[in-house]
Amino acid sequence: MPASKHTFLFATLTVSLLLLFVLNIALGSVSIPFGEVIQSLFGESASKKTWEYIIINYRLPKAITAVMAGTGLAISGLLMQTLFRNPLAGPYVLGLSSGSSLGVAAILLGSAILPGVLVPIALSQYGIVLASCIGSFMVMIAVLVVSQKLRDTMAILIVGLMFGSFTSAIVGALSYFSSAEQLQRFTFWAMGNLGNLSWISIAILSTAVIIGLILSFSCIKPLNALLLGENYARSLGINIKRTQLVIIIATSILAGSITAFAGPIAFIGLAVPHIAKLVFQTSSHTILFWATILSGAIIMLLCDIISQLPGSDLTLPINAVTSIVGAPVVIWLLVSKRKLAS
Repeated sequence: MPASKHTFLFATLTVSLLLLFVLNIALGSVSIPFGEVIQSLFGESASKKTWEYIIINYRLPKAITAVMAGTGLAISGLLMQTLFRNPLAGPYVLGLSSGSSLGVAAILLGSAILPGVLVPIALSQYGIVLASCIGSFMVMIAVLVVSQKLRDTMAILIVGLMFGSFTSAIVGALSYFSSAEQLQRFTFWAMGNLGNLSWISIAILSTAVIIGLILSFSCIKPLNALLLGENYARSLGINIKRTQLVIIIATSILAGSITAFAGPIAFIGLAVPHIAKLVFQTSSHTILFWATILSGAIIMLLCDIISQLPGSDLTLPINAVTSIVGAPVVIWLLVSKRKLAS
């Protein structure tokens, strides 16, 4: 595809991102005019104080969270698919999501064994975030330790899947012995939620995502080489072990921080990189990196708009909507792969 076509696509995606960002803030159970949203975003007072409060304290933080989550998960998926050369790999393939779920399950489902003084702290938003981070961090350390002892990249993938299965089994055991109220709260967390984040939480999440993106950007050249195999990458002087380490750390920071603050969000990391490749018709990570960032943010904002059911007081779980978007892409990938094999 010529460079001029790529420039046009990037411009189109950028404009679409800006429009969807404003639309995401304008739509909801209370419809707010575009003009009022733009005035509030530029620091001017809206004509109604209630509109200004909704925009600044609820919808703007949620829109920023959607952009951060979409961007981070999409790039994580791109990194994993290239590292393992597997189109069905996603950001949670290393077991990070299961580790986060284990940390949260230990708090929400095992709160009965905690001292009474610690229960309110543990069940608070930051207590749940901390538990999620600890669970994800423990799995990341385990995967990093094992990855340094294995030469085969696919073996690392299998180890990640095994860690995921192991932690999921523990979560299942905790669920079996939990009350209905505990299970309900854990289920709500597992469905994902982009709202209810304070500005301090958004600052922490944004910092983590930016660090993860910087690490990912530093791997663009090795990622392009890895497309042609590890032996080819070594012939170019690329340190495979170091590259694997940076990619795993970047993915852990991105997927782990997003899961901690927004819960496990399905399919974005799996589907978006393929959508970017399909639209831009390239395998170059120099282009795909930015295309995936824009596409991830756009699709996440679009899913969030759908989940709000504009004009209604009802809200769908974000995981349900992202799965509706992502599942057809995964099915298409499986069907295409079958056709190519036959």
